Amino acid sequence: MLERSTHLREELGGGSLTALPIVETQAQNISAYIPTNLISITDGQIYLSPELFQKTVLPAVDVGKSVSRVGGKTQLPAYSDIGGDLRLSYSQFEEVEVFARFGTQLDEDTQQTLERGRRVRQVLKQPEAQPMPVSQQIAVLFAVNEGIFDDISLEQMDAAQQEVCQTVMEQCSDICDRIEAGESLEDQDWDKLRQVCEKAVDSFKPEEENQGENQQENQGENREEKRGGDTGSSES
Repeated sequence: MLERSTHLREELGGGSLTALPIVETQAQNISAYIPTNLISITDGQIYLSPELFQKTVLPAVDVGKSVSRVGGKTQLPAYSDIGGDLRLSYSQFEEVEVFARFGTQLDEDTQQTLERGRRVRQVLKQPEAQPMPVSQQIAVLFAVNEGIFDDISLEQMDAAQQEVCQTVMEQCSDICDRIEAGESLEDQDWDKLRQVCEKAVDSFKPEEENQGENQQENQGENREEKRGGDTGSSES
């Protein structure tokens, strides 16, 4: 985007125009003469990747090559809180994904990076003409960055994402209003958001994992009841 690209004459109403230059890169070479000249005079650029398009990632925005030189000063505080870590982890995923194509044996941490990165890519997809409210964007990006979707299959990601959005709107309406108003969130707000998101995706987790969590909860309740019984016996 190029602000104040021209100045209109007074008889035409005056004021200035903002230009949106568009250039096709040859062989995805963003460092060619024309792209670099455009980059040098604009406030940022959005780079659309043919590779992402072929993977049905729409919009096919390459987050590594797309930057804004003013966005950090104008975006909502909640975006700033989660954007840095999410961008870094996604960049690491893209690097690891290249090596994984060659059948390289991967350790557990690298495999986890791949699994989470695939889910980040999935939530970045957006159906045509279906804008998402800012508060829901924050909730979904926060959830995927915290690993809340890690145990959800890719086939169920869309449904799980919709469930998170719906649940957050119902149970965290106060937090959503503050996000939309441009207020910063406190630690307790993020904790509440995490708990609500985790509860929202419970039904999408594998059955074995849900059974394990239920067993742990039951064991915890049994221990509490036992402690209560022991205390009552000692008092008597």
